Amino acid sequence: MNTFRLPVKLALASTLAATAAMAIVPGAALAVPAGGYADLVEDLSPGVVYIEVSSTSPAEMQMPDLPPGMNKEDFMRRFGPLMPNFPNPEPTRGLGTGFIISQDGQIVTNNHVVEGATAITVTLSDGQVFDAEVIGTDPLTDVALIKINADVELTPLEFGASSEMRAGDEVLAIGNPFGLGNTVTSGIVSAVARNINSGPYDDFIQTDAAINRGNSGGPLFNNDGQVIGMNTMIFSPGGGSVGIGFAVPSDMITDIVADLADDGTITRGWLGVQIRPMSEEVASVLGYDAPVGAVVEVVSDDSPAAAAGLKAGDIILSFAGIEIEDTQSLQRAVADVDPGTVAQAMVLRKGTEVTIDVTLGTLPVSNT
Repeated sequence: MNTFRLPVKLALASTLAATAAMAIVPGAALAVPAGGYADLVEDLSPGVVYIEVSSTSPAEMQMPDLPPGMNKEDFMRRFGPLMPNFPNPEPTRGLGTGFIISQDGQIVTNNHVVEGATAITVTLSDGQVFDAEVIGTDPLTDVALIKINADVELTPLEFGASSEMRAGDEVLAIGNPFGLGNTVTSGIVSAVARNINSGPYDDFIQTDAAINRGNSGGPLFNNDGQVIGMNTMIFSPGGGSVGIGFAVPSDMITDIVADLADDGTITRGWLGVQIRPMSEEVASVLGYDAPVGAVVEVVSDDSPAAAAGLKAGDIILSFAGIEIEDTQSLQRAVADVDPGTVAQAMVLRKGTEVTIDVTLGTLPVSNT
């Protein structure tokens, strides 16, 4: 139930909600299906699951010795409000949503739904309940892969191309708001490639579909019934849905899940520089209409950048064939390249464009 602040509260969807919505792929009919979404929902619902998570306080944070005659419940009732950061020794429970992606029981959900879990149960749309295990998680993109061992026929959902989504496309959500289960909401894509400064790899689909507590990890569908996103956060002044929600795009999810399924971990490329945006003044002096690229402030010792000859003051304009618009686009471009790969960086150095070959390293786990 983590929250952080922008101009108003932006909350993780499981805390305040996350909904799924249904979007249209360009070329598909830009209209609600004749007769509504009922047929589509009937087909998709078996692929959406409801997740219940149990967690306990960290082992090193124990209850103090209690006075004679006082039990844990009395202690927490009397003194809990005075110690808001003191752990509740009783197990806590959380709710979320997920969706099946394989016949062998792989399920995608949000990292924040299962983070710290001591037990996870998954309920299928027909009410069958199974224990789940975590295969791997990626906190930086809030993606998690879990798995159930079910001796029943499952209904995997299909990923669509989030890159094809446009503002105005319709979207549909099936999720578990407030633990109600099997709830459908709809709306449109409000914006794409949204950066909300929640992490280095922000590239969210924004939607106005209703998002409420318990929908975290739920799929965002297009009108073809393909998953084009996973609901993760909402923008809210008071904790409830105001029609501004954010979903991790499917193009990112598929890459992350493939990596997690391999060995449970994420491997990202590492360059080894500290960067900052180009200022308006520098852009004007260099003849740009607006700031571009990423300015190298510091080159880490013994890093791939140092070995390649990158220097403080260099302005990276492109990397691995991708035009660098800002610092975040460089972070994403580097992360998308496999360690050990040689990538070309186009650098502006003292007014001259220079091409530099960089052999990327592996981003340390502590930074992921």
